[in-house]
Amino acid sequence: MSGRLMFGTPRGSHRGVALTFVCAGLGAVLATGVAAGALAVPARSASAPQSRIPAGNVADSDEIAKAIDDGKVGPEAAEELVSRSGDRWSSFYTAQEYAGLQQALDGRYVGVGIWVRRTGGGWIQVARVQAGSPAALARVRVGDRLRSIDGVRADGKPVTDVVAELRGDNVAGSVVRLGLEHEGADAGTGDRNRDITLRREVLATEAVTVGTLEGDVTSIKIEAFTKGVGGQVRSAVRDAVRAGSRGVLLDLRGNSGGLVTEAVTVSSVFLDGGLVATYDVHGRQRALYAKDGGDTVTPLVAVVDGGTMSAAELLAGALQDRGRAVVIGSRTFGKGSVQMPSELPDGSVAELTVGHYSLPDGRNVDGRGIEPDLTVNGGSAPAGASDAAVTEAREVLSGLRPPS
Repeated sequence: MSGRLMFGTPRGSHRGVALTFVCAGLGAVLATGVAAGALAVPARSASAPQSRIPAGNVADSDEIAKAIDDGKVGPEAAEELVSRSGDRWSSFYTAQEYAGLQQALDGRYVGVGIWVRRTGGGWIQVARVQAGSPAALARVRVGDRLRSIDGVRADGKPVTDVVAELRGDNVAGSVVRLGLEHEGADAGTGDRNRDITLRREVLATEAVTVGTLEGDVTSIKIEAFTKGVGGQVRSAVRDAVRAGSRGVLLDLRGNSGGLVTEAVTVSSVFLDGGLVATYDVHGRQRALYAKDGGDTVTPLVAVVDGGTMSAAELLAGALQDRGRAVVIGSRTFGKGSVQMPSELPDGSVAELTVGHYSLPDGRNVDGRGIEPDLTVNGGSAPAGASDAAVTEAREVLSGLRPPS
Protein backbone atom coordinates (compact mmCIF):
# COMPACT_ATOMS: atom_id res chain seq x y z
CA MET A 1 0.00 0.00 0.00
CA SER A 2 1.25 3.49 -0.75
CA GLY A 3 0.61 6.00 1.96
CA ARG A 4 1.10 9.64 2.82
CA LEU A 5 3.29 11.47 5.25
CA MET A 6 0.79 13.19 7.49
CA PHE A 7 0.89 16.75 8.78
CA GLY A 8 -2.33 15.87 10.55
CA THR A 9 -4.99 17.30 12.85
CA PRO A 10 -5.44 16.37 16.53
CA ARG A 11 -6.64 12.85 17.21
CA GLY A 12 -9.71 14.15 19.02
CA SER A 13 -10.85 16.16 16.02
CA HIS A 14 -11.02 13.41 13.43
CA ARG A 15 -11.91 10.10 14.94
CA GLY A 16 -13.75 8.27 12.18
CA VAL A 17 -14.49 11.45 10.25
CA ALA A 18 -12.18 13.99 8.71
CA LEU A 19 -13.16 17.52 9.62
CA THR A 20 -12.29 21.10 8.89
CA PHE A 21 -13.28 23.69 11.47
CA VAL A 22 -14.47 27.05 10.15
CA CYS A 23 -15.39 29.61 12.80
CA ALA A 24 -18.65 31.32 11.93
CA GLY A 25 -20.88 33.35 14.16
CA LEU A 26 -21.66 31.59 17.43
CA GLY A 27 -20.48 28.11 16.55
CA ALA A 28 -17.95 26.09 14.65
CA VAL A 29 -19.00 25.08 11.17
CA LEU A 30 -17.71 21.64 10.32
CA ALA A 31 -17.32 20.69 6.68
CA THR A 32 -17.66 16.94 6.33
CA GLY A 33 -15.13 15.13 4.24
CA VAL A 34 -12.27 17.61 4.36
CA ALA A 35 -9.11 16.09 5.68
CA ALA A 36 -5.91 16.67 7.53
CA GLY A 37 -2.50 17.32 6.04
CA ALA A 38 -0.55 14.83 4.03
CA LEU A 39 2.36 14.52 1.63
CA ALA A 40 2.60 11.57 -0.76
CA VAL A 41 5.45 9.24 0.22
CA PRO A 42 5.69 5.45 0.59
CA ALA A 43 4.16 4.19 3.82
CA ARG A 44 5.77 1.57 6.01
CA SER A 45 3.87 -1.67 5.54
CA ALA A 46 3.63 -4.29 8.25
CA SER A 47 6.22 -6.41 6.45
CA ALA A 48 8.70 -3.62 5.68
CA PRO A 49 12.05 -3.40 7.49
CA GLN A 50 12.04 -0.80 10.25
CA SER A 51 14.68 1.84 10.90
CA ARG A 52 14.84 4.26 13.79
CA ILE A 53 12.78 7.39 13.28
CA PRO A 54 13.23 10.55 15.33
CA ALA A 55 9.86 11.22 16.90
CA GLY A 56 10.37 14.74 18.16
CA ASN A 57 9.06 14.90 21.72
CA VAL A 58 7.07 11.65 21.43
CA ALA A 59 9.45 8.97 22.59
CA ASP A 60 7.02 6.09 22.19
CA SER A 61 6.54 6.51 18.42
CA ASP A 62 9.63 4.51 17.53
CA GLU A 63 8.67 1.58 19.73
CA ILE A 64 5.06 1.54 18.53
CA ALA A 65 6.09 1.65 14.87
CA LYS A 66 8.68 -1.07 15.35
CA ALA A 67 6.20 -3.30 17.18
CA ILE A 68 3.70 -2.88 14.34
CA ASP A 69 6.23 -3.45 11.60
CA ASP A 70 7.64 -6.52 13.34
CA GLY A 71 4.16 -7.98 13.57
CA LYS A 72 4.28 -8.10 17.36
CA VAL A 73 0.98 -6.32 17.94
CA GLY A 74 -2.45 -6.62 16.39
CA PRO A 75 -4.97 -3.86 15.65
CA GLU A 76 -6.47 -3.71 19.16
CA ALA A 77 -3.07 -3.54 20.81
CA ALA A 78 -1.88 -0.94 18.30
CA GLU A 79 -4.92 1.23 18.98
CA GLU A 80 -4.29 0.97 22.72
CA LEU A 81 -0.62 1.88 22.30
CA VAL A 82 -1.48 4.92 20.22
CA SER A 83 -4.11 5.99 22.74
CA ARG A 84 -1.63 5.69 25.61
CA SER A 85 1.28 7.34 23.79
CA GLY A 86 0.32 10.81 24.99
CA ASP A 87 0.74 12.21 21.48
CA ARG A 88 -2.43 13.97 20.37
CA TRP A 89 -1.24 13.98 16.76
CA SER A 90 -0.93 10.20 16.50
CA SER A 91 -4.13 8.41 15.48
CA PHE A 92 -5.47 4.93 14.84
CA TYR A 93 -7.89 4.20 12.01
CA THR A 94 -9.80 1.09 11.05
CA ALA A 95 -9.42 0.13 7.39
CA GLN A 96 -12.80 1.70 6.61
CA GLU A 97 -11.98 4.91 8.46
CA TYR A 98 -8.65 5.25 6.70
CA ALA A 99 -10.26 4.65 3.33
CA GLY A 100 -12.64 7.49 4.13
CA LEU A 101 -9.72 9.74 5.03
CA GLN A 102 -7.93 8.95 1.78
CA GLN A 103 -11.14 9.57 -0.12
CA ALA A 104 -11.47 12.96 1.57
CA LEU A 105 -7.90 13.86 0.64
CA ASP A 106 -8.85 13.13 -2.96
CA GLY A 107 -11.59 15.75 -2.72
CA ARG A 108 -14.55 13.42 -2.16
CA TYR A 109 -16.63 12.33 0.81
CA VAL A 110 -19.68 10.21 1.57
CA GLY A 111 -22.52 12.27 2.99
CA VAL A 112 -25.69 14.19 2.29
CA GLY A 113 -24.20 17.65 1.65
CA ILE A 114 -24.88 19.42 4.95
CA TRP A 115 -22.54 21.59 7.02
CA VAL A 116 -23.68 22.25 10.59
CA ARG A 117 -22.88 24.56 13.50
CA ARG A 118 -24.00 25.07 17.08
CA THR A 119 -26.03 28.19 17.86
CA GLY A 120 -25.83 30.26 21.03
CA GLY A 121 -28.87 28.41 22.31
CA GLY A 122 -27.17 25.03 21.87
CA TRP A 123 -29.16 24.02 18.80
CA ILE A 124 -27.59 22.29 15.82
CA GLN A 125 -28.24 24.45 12.78
CA VAL A 126 -27.63 23.91 9.07
CA ALA A 127 -24.85 26.33 8.10
CA ARG A 128 -24.44 25.36 4.47
CA VAL A 129 -26.06 23.05 1.90
CA GLN A 130 -24.05 21.76 -1.03
CA ALA A 131 -25.65 22.43 -4.40
CA GLY A 132 -26.98 19.31 -6.11
CA SER A 133 -26.57 17.17 -2.99
CA PRO A 134 -29.29 14.92 -1.51
CA ALA A 135 -29.94 17.59 1.13
CA ALA A 136 -30.36 20.31 -1.51
CA LEU A 137 -32.75 18.17 -3.56
CA ALA A 138 -34.80 17.57 -0.41
CA ARG A 139 -35.06 21.36 0.15
CA VAL A 140 -32.93 21.45 3.29
CA ARG A 141 -32.05 25.12 3.84
CA VAL A 142 -29.41 27.17 5.59
CA GLY A 143 -30.78 28.11 9.01
CA ASP A 144 -32.88 24.96 9.44
CA ARG A 145 -32.63 23.43 12.89
CA LEU A 146 -31.48 19.81 12.90
CA ARG A 147 -33.68 18.29 15.59
CA SER A 148 -32.81 14.62 15.23
CA ILE A 149 -30.74 12.06 13.32
CA ASP A 150 -32.23 8.58 12.92
CA GLY A 151 -34.73 9.40 15.66
CA VAL A 152 -32.10 10.51 18.20
CA ARG A 153 -32.18 14.11 19.40
CA ALA A 154 -29.30 16.18 17.98
CA ASP A 155 -29.40 19.15 20.39
CA GLY A 156 -26.76 18.98 23.08
CA LYS A 157 -24.46 16.65 21.16
CA PRO A 158 -20.90 17.64 20.25
CA VAL A 159 -20.87 18.95 16.70
CA THR A 160 -18.20 16.38 15.80
CA ASP A 161 -20.61 13.59 16.77
CA VAL A 162 -23.38 15.15 14.67
CA VAL A 163 -21.09 15.32 11.64
CA ALA A 164 -20.01 11.71 12.13
CA GLU A 165 -23.64 10.58 12.31
CA LEU A 166 -24.49 12.50 9.13
CA ARG A 167 -21.68 10.69 7.34
CA GLY A 168 -22.47 7.29 8.85
CA ASP A 169 -20.02 4.49 8.11
CA ASN A 170 -18.72 6.02 4.88
CA VAL A 171 -21.04 3.82 2.82
CA ALA A 172 -22.60 5.36 -0.28
CA GLY A 173 -26.25 4.38 -0.65
CA SER A 174 -26.92 4.09 3.08
CA VAL A 175 -29.85 6.12 4.43
CA VAL A 176 -30.22 8.60 7.24
CA ARG A 177 -33.44 10.10 8.70
CA LEU A 178 -33.35 13.75 9.67
CA GLY A 179 -35.82 15.71 11.75
CA LEU A 180 -35.79 19.38 10.71
CA GLU A 181 -37.40 22.60 11.85
CA HIS A 182 -37.63 25.44 9.35
CA GLU A 183 -37.87 28.98 10.70
CA GLY A 184 -37.87 30.99 7.48
CA ALA A 185 -40.47 33.40 6.18
CA ASP A 186 -42.48 30.54 4.68
CA ALA A 187 -42.51 28.48 7.89
CA GLY A 188 -46.27 28.87 8.05
CA THR A 189 -46.86 26.84 4.90
CA GLY A 190 -47.26 23.63 6.88
CA ASP A 191 -43.76 22.15 6.59
CA ARG A 192 -42.09 23.95 9.51
CA ASN A 193 -41.37 20.59 11.17
CA ARG A 194 -40.68 17.67 8.92
CA ASP A 195 -38.87 14.36 8.78
CA ILE A 196 -36.95 13.40 5.67
CA THR A 197 -34.97 10.35 4.62
CA LEU A 198 -31.81 10.95 2.60
CA ARG A 199 -29.54 8.52 0.84
CA ARG A 200 -25.82 9.22 1.26
CA GLU A 201 -23.77 9.77 -1.89
CA VAL A 202 -20.14 10.29 -2.86
CA LEU A 203 -19.88 14.08 -3.16
CA ALA A 204 -17.09 16.38 -4.23
CA THR A 205 -15.73 18.70 -1.59
CA GLU A 206 -15.91 22.43 -2.27
CA ALA A 207 -12.53 23.47 -0.97
CA VAL A 208 -12.03 26.74 -2.88
CA THR A 209 -14.41 29.70 -2.97
CA VAL A 210 -13.62 32.71 -5.15
CA GLY A 211 -15.28 36.10 -4.77
CA THR A 212 -14.80 39.78 -5.45
CA LEU A 213 -14.45 42.40 -2.74
CA GLU A 214 -14.98 46.14 -2.94
CA GLY A 215 -12.06 47.80 -4.66
CA ASP A 216 -11.60 45.08 -7.30
CA VAL A 217 -9.92 42.71 -4.85
CA THR A 218 -10.18 38.98 -5.55
CA SER A 219 -10.84 36.82 -2.47
CA ILE A 220 -9.81 33.18 -2.52
CA LYS A 221 -10.97 31.12 0.46
CA ILE A 222 -9.30 27.71 0.87
CA GLU A 223 -11.16 25.41 3.27
CA ALA A 224 -8.58 22.60 3.04
CA PHE A 225 -5.86 21.39 0.69
CA THR A 226 -7.60 18.52 -1.05
CA LYS A 227 -6.64 17.17 -4.44
CA GLY A 228 -6.84 19.78 -7.21
CA VAL A 229 -6.88 22.85 -4.95
CA GLY A 230 -3.57 24.14 -6.30
CA GLY A 231 -4.89 24.12 -9.85
CA GLN A 232 -8.09 25.87 -8.80
CA VAL A 233 -6.14 28.64 -7.09
CA ARG A 234 -3.86 29.04 -10.11
CA SER A 235 -6.88 29.43 -12.40
CA ALA A 236 -8.50 31.90 -10.02
CA VAL A 237 -5.39 34.08 -9.92
CA ARG A 238 -5.03 34.01 -13.71
CA ASP A 239 -8.66 35.05 -14.09
CA ALA A 240 -8.16 37.80 -11.53
CA VAL A 241 -5.16 39.20 -13.40
CA ARG A 242 -7.03 39.13 -16.71
CA ALA A 243 -9.94 40.97 -15.08
CA GLY A 244 -7.63 43.68 -13.76
CA SER A 245 -7.88 42.71 -10.09
CA ARG A 246 -6.00 45.10 -7.80
CA GLY A 247 -4.92 42.34 -5.44
CA VAL A 248 -5.63 38.91 -3.93
CA LEU A 249 -6.90 38.13 -0.43
CA LEU A 250 -5.93 34.53 0.37
CA ASP A 251 -8.20 33.46 3.23
CA LEU A 252 -6.71 30.57 5.21
CA ARG A 253 -8.81 31.00 8.35
CA GLY A 254 -10.15 27.76 9.73
CA ASN A 255 -8.04 25.73 7.29
CA SER A 256 -6.83 22.71 9.27
CA GLY A 257 -4.50 21.43 6.58
CA GLY A 258 -4.61 19.11 3.62
CA LEU A 259 -2.28 17.61 1.07
CA VAL A 260 1.06 19.31 1.51
CA THR A 261 1.71 18.81 -2.20
CA GLU A 262 -1.32 21.03 -2.89
CA ALA A 263 -0.12 23.67 -0.41
CA VAL A 264 3.23 23.72 -2.20
CA THR A 265 1.42 24.04 -5.54
CA VAL A 266 -0.43 27.07 -4.17
CA SER A 267 2.89 28.55 -3.07
CA SER A 268 4.11 28.08 -6.64
CA VAL A 269 1.25 30.28 -7.84
CA PHE A 270 2.78 33.22 -5.96
CA LEU A 271 6.52 32.42 -5.86
CA ASP A 272 9.16 32.14 -8.55
CA GLY A 273 10.78 28.98 -7.24
CA GLY A 274 12.71 28.70 -4.01
CA LEU A 275 12.34 27.04 -0.63
CA VAL A 276 8.92 26.52 0.93
CA ALA A 277 9.78 24.33 3.93
CA THR A 278 12.10 21.63 5.25
CA TYR A 279 11.09 18.56 7.24
CA ASP A 280 12.74 15.54 8.80
CA VAL A 281 11.81 11.88 8.38
CA HIS A 282 13.98 8.90 9.34
CA GLY A 283 16.43 11.43 10.72
CA ARG A 284 17.05 12.92 7.29
CA GLN A 285 16.29 16.49 6.27
CA ARG A 286 14.21 17.00 3.15
CA ALA A 287 13.03 20.14 1.42
CA LEU A 288 9.97 21.35 -0.43
CA TYR A 289 10.40 23.87 -3.25
CA ALA A 290 8.02 26.04 -5.25
CA LYS A 291 8.11 25.76 -9.02
CA ASP A 292 9.47 28.61 -11.10
CA GLY A 293 7.27 31.12 -12.86
CA GLY A 294 4.70 32.15 -10.24
CA ASP A 295 3.00 35.54 -10.08
CA THR A 296 5.28 37.71 -7.95
CA VAL A 297 3.63 41.03 -8.90
CA THR A 298 -0.03 40.93 -7.91
CA PRO A 299 -0.43 42.33 -4.36
CA LEU A 300 -1.18 39.53 -1.89
CA VAL A 301 -2.52 39.39 1.66
CA ALA A 302 -2.97 36.12 3.56
CA VAL A 303 -5.55 36.09 6.37
CA VAL A 304 -5.07 33.57 9.20
CA ASP A 305 -6.47 32.75 12.64
CA GLY A 306 -6.20 30.21 15.44
CA GLY A 307 -7.86 27.61 13.21
CA THR A 308 -5.12 27.89 10.57
CA MET A 309 -3.11 24.69 11.00
CA SER A 310 -0.58 22.33 9.52
CA ALA A 311 -0.19 22.70 5.75
CA ALA A 312 -2.04 26.03 5.90
CA GLU A 313 0.55 27.32 8.37
CA LEU A 314 3.28 26.01 6.11
CA LEU A 315 1.89 28.03 3.19
CA ALA A 316 1.25 31.22 5.16
CA GLY A 317 4.68 31.02 6.80
CA ALA A 318 6.47 30.46 3.50
CA LEU A 319 4.73 33.45 1.88
CA GLN A 320 5.60 35.54 4.93
CA ASP A 321 9.24 34.46 5.13
CA ARG A 322 9.75 34.96 1.42
CA GLY A 323 8.33 38.49 1.63
CA ARG A 324 5.57 37.65 -0.83
CA ALA A 325 2.49 38.27 1.32
CA VAL A 326 1.44 40.43 4.23
CA VAL A 327 -0.07 38.09 6.83
CA ILE A 328 -3.05 39.52 8.72
CA GLY A 329 -5.23 38.13 11.51
CA SER A 330 -4.37 36.29 14.73
CA ARG A 331 -1.67 33.80 15.71
CA THR A 332 -2.10 30.44 14.00
CA PHE A 333 -2.60 27.12 15.78
CA GLY A 334 1.01 25.92 15.89
CA LYS A 335 0.94 22.42 14.40
CA GLY A 336 4.36 21.63 12.97
CA SER A 337 4.81 17.92 13.57
CA VAL A 338 4.88 15.24 10.88
CA GLN A 339 3.08 11.89 10.91
CA MET A 340 3.62 8.72 8.90
CA PRO A 341 1.12 5.86 8.51
CA SER A 342 1.99 2.27 9.47
CA GLU A 343 -0.35 -0.35 8.07
CA LEU A 344 -1.42 -3.49 9.93
CA PRO A 345 -2.33 -6.76 8.18
CA ASP A 346 -6.09 -6.10 8.43
CA GLY A 347 -5.74 -2.73 6.65
CA SER A 348 -6.02 -0.62 9.79
CA VAL A 349 -3.49 2.17 10.13
CA ALA A 350 -1.56 3.76 12.99
CA GLU A 351 -0.49 7.31 12.17
CA LEU A 352 2.60 8.20 14.21
CA THR A 353 4.64 11.35 14.73
CA VAL A 354 8.07 11.07 13.09
CA GLY A 355 9.42 14.63 13.00
CA HIS A 356 8.76 18.32 12.43
CA TYR A 357 8.85 20.82 9.60
CA SER A 358 10.47 24.26 9.52
CA LEU A 359 9.75 27.39 7.49
CA PRO A 360 12.25 28.99 5.09
CA ASP A 361 13.78 31.20 7.80
CA GLY A 362 14.27 28.15 10.04
CA ARG A 363 11.28 28.75 12.31
CA ASN A 364 9.70 25.71 13.93
CA VAL A 365 5.93 26.25 13.95
CA ASP A 366 5.07 23.49 16.44
CA GLY A 367 3.61 24.92 19.64
CA ARG A 368 4.34 28.46 18.51
CA GLY A 369 2.23 29.17 15.47
CA ILE A 370 2.81 32.05 13.09
CA GLU A 371 2.60 35.63 14.32
CA PRO A 372 0.83 37.82 11.74
CA ASP A 373 2.51 40.94 10.39
CA LEU A 374 -0.63 42.79 11.41
CA THR A 375 -2.79 41.48 14.25
CA VAL A 376 -6.54 41.80 13.84
CA ASN A 377 -8.75 40.08 16.37
CA GLY A 378 -12.07 38.57 15.40
CA GLY A 379 -13.65 35.38 14.14
CA SER A 380 -13.44 33.83 10.72
CA ALA A 381 -15.91 34.57 7.99
CA PRO A 382 -16.47 33.21 4.50
CA ALA A 383 -14.51 34.85 1.71
CA GLY A 384 -16.07 38.16 0.80
CA ALA A 385 -17.78 38.67 4.14
CA SER A 386 -17.55 41.98 5.93
CA ASP A 387 -15.33 41.54 8.98
CA ALA A 388 -12.38 43.27 10.62
CA ALA A 389 -9.70 41.10 9.01
CA VAL A 390 -11.14 41.48 5.53
CA THR A 391 -11.52 45.24 5.99
CA GLU A 392 -7.91 45.52 7.15
CA ALA A 393 -6.74 43.32 4.26
CA ARG A 394 -8.45 45.60 1.77
CA GLU A 395 -6.75 48.61 3.34
CA VAL A 396 -3.35 46.94 3.11
CA LEU A 397 -3.94 45.88 -0.50
CA SER A 398 -4.88 49.45 -1.40
CA GLY A 399 -1.32 50.42 -0.51
CA LEU A 400 0.31 47.53 -2.38
CA ARG A 401 -0.35 48.58 -5.96
CA PRO A 402 1.46 46.63 -8.66
CA PRO A 403 3.95 48.68 -10.71
CA SER A 404 2.49 50.33 -13.79
